[in-house]
Amino acid sequence: MDDQGRILGIDFGSRRVGVSVSDPLHIIAQSLGSVENNNSLFVKLKEIVDREHVNLIVVGMPFNLKGQKAQKAREVEMFVIQLKKAIHVEVLSWDERFTSTLAHRSLLQMGTKRKDRRENKGRVDAMAAAIMLQSFLDSRRRSSGC
Repeated sequence: MDDQGRILGIDFGSRRVGVSVSDPLHIIAQSLGSVENNNSLFVKLKEIVDREHVNLIVVGMPFNLKGQKAQKAREVEMFVIQLKKAIHVEVLSWDERFTSTLAHRSLLQMGTKRKDRRENKGRVDAMAAAIMLQSFLDSRRRSSGC
């Protein structure tokens, strides 16, 4: 993998897909927002991949507390298959346990009002994508001895 390319993090959802991206050095994940899960999803994701110079996509895979794939995993697996066909970039899956919970908690700690959290659910999806991608980046740094 080319170290100059960025890594895209995706938190798949039936209605919205949270999206985040790493910096070129793969140290920090930053939320990019969310994309509606509709017929133009793959076109929009391809635009993001091209614009951000992405050479790896990490998709959050839902696991249960026992480490087994959760019910939603089959839907995510189908999404990954379609994503690989639509965008010719390496795609990996990564454990996304607790990312939505952590995203909600982070928004609470940032002082986001309940009304804002309810009305802008895409914000939670985007934050969950960033948390999941940051977990992936941190794990790579630990395994490489940095």
